[in-house]
Amino acid sequence: MPEAEIGIIGGTGLYEMEGFAESHSVVLETPFGDPSDAYVLGKLEGRNVAFLPRHGRGHRFMPHEINYRANLYGFKKLGVKWLISMSAVGSLKEELRPTEVVIPDQFYDRTKTRKDTFFGDGIVAHVSFGDPVCKGLFRILVEAGKEAGAVVHVGGTYVNMEGPAFSTRAESNTYRKQGFDVIGMTNLTQAKLAREAEMCYVTIAMVTDYDCWKRDAEEVSVETIVRVLQQNAQMAQNIVKLAVTKIPPDQECECARALETAILTRPEDISEEVRQRLAPIIGKYLK
Repeated sequence: MPEAEIGIIGGTGLYEMEGFAESHSVVLETPFGDPSDAYVLGKLEGRNVAFLPRHGRGHRFMPHEINYRANLYGFKKLGVKWLISMSAVGSLKEELRPTEVVIPDQFYDRTKTRKDTFFGDGIVAHVSFGDPVCKGLFRILVEAGKEAGAVVHVGGTYVNMEGPAFSTRAESNTYRKQGFDVIGMTNLTQAKLAREAEMCYVTIAMVTDYDCWKRDAEEVSVETIVRVLQQNAQMAQNIVKLAVTKIPPDQECECARALETAILTRPEDISEEVRQRLAPIIGKYLK
């Protein structure tokens, strides 16, 4: 029986979720290795929720070291259908100010080393990814953000850099010329895996700085990010609490059918090992 319906991923500075009732921790094993930490399961506003700190408690994993596949597989194994990510980002536009919130609807990939698919090694699949976030969950998060009193910017492009160093000024200004809105190091990889796992996915991007392009602003640093996050971490959690009350009981969107026509490998050519490895993800298509 599924243990959770909604998943929450905490980013930098967000290593726990307030307001859980009946909470307990679960350590999961996956075919892709260990998740970042134990999942905290409980009830939030009456809904069954699973929380995972993306970087691990104590912030032990750099962006390129995170085992994204294990993290997302674990959520799927727990029964999660809706996945909300909280993330610190740098602003690439004057009007997107620190402490404000952006709900991006597009991503641009600048990563180099991420393992961002469950497929391969005996099975081929290509999911549609033109609209990388769930439209229904997107609307819910925007509404919840406004109700929580946040300054919410609706839509925009999150450019996912590799890291772990922050951008050079030349890179930051290039991203601005390309029309991108915010910059981070983690969320596109999660979005790709969530789509393959047929989970609805949205990012709450919390602006902490102006990257390094704005000469008259403090340049991005860990100190800057943590200081601003301390100001708006509670706001992010309030948005999530409001959002979970608005999420419907069942998925009624295309996200839930992302693999319906995406698997190219013939069923008879999919080995038993692959079937077992990806059972939570592809099992319903191989009955």
